[in-house]
Amino acid sequence: MSRVGRVERGTKETKVLVEIDLDGTGRVEVSTGVGFFDHMLDQLGKHGSFDLTVRTDGDLHIDSHHTIEDTSIALGQAFKQALGDKRGIRRFADASIPLDESLAQVTVDLSGRPYLVHSEPAGMAPMIGSEYDTTMTRHIFESFVANAEVALHVHVPYGRNAHHIVEAQFKALARALRYASELDPRVHGIPSTKGAL
Repeated sequence: MSRVGRVERGTKETKVLVEIDLDGTGRVEVSTGVGFFDHMLDQLGKHGSFDLTVRTDGDLHIDSHHTIEDTSIALGQAFKQALGDKRGIRRFADASIPLDESLAQVTVDLSGRPYLVHSEPAGMAPMIGSEYDTTMTRHIFESFVANAEVALHVHVPYGRNAHHIVEAQFKALARALRYASELDPRVHGIPSTKGAL
């Protein structure tokens, strides 16, 4: 069974291609023009053991918002496509990942119902480098959740360095999505008493 998603999204602001193989080996090829965002997508593929290709050409002469947002939308759509009918998956998972002084805790339910709970330490630096507005982290997750149709809870109880705080979240998300989307040999059919996800 192939669990691959491929989405092309084109607007007046961006052109995006996302391909994801849920049963990959962590091979990642990413190019969005936003260096830190590329670094985060690399974490997602590597630590999720997903083969991930992302190519985005966006209106970076304005700022990075549309590029990041539209990539996140397409990523969510591709992830949903790759899951298919979700037959045999574990469905629920959580991961806690430290990165030096920061800790990220992520819990996910591949429920078919989009919901996000997100909290970070107060007083984070507003920018990482010159292109990544740290308020975009929540928006990335909002866009992904709305299109992947998953429930996602992300909590960073502590951390000082903005780079570490954000990167820990992506690493924890990668692991939680990996575990939740894995096929469980004990699960036959759809893992829901409703019979559908």
